[in-house]
Amino acid sequence: MTKYHSNNTEILEKVIAEVEQTPEEYLPNLLEMIRLFRESVTLKSAEESFRQGWYEAMTGDTIPVCQLWDGIDAE
Repeated sequence: MTKYHSNNTEILEKVIAEVEQTPEEYLPNLLEMIRLFRESVTLKSAEESFRQGWYEAMTGDTIPVCQLWDGIDAE
């Protein structure tokens, strides 16, 4: 067993322990949070990213270039 695998196993055991301590009525919300987190950190395939971008462009779901940096303070 590699150190990487051992570390992942330990982390997974800690996550499971936390889930087991969560009151049952909150489990659906916790599951949704985990799904949303996974989706936010998982990279989409190039094809999927292109399809989404193309769809957004074709439906007008865009932001003008002049607004892309609004609200970002560069130091």
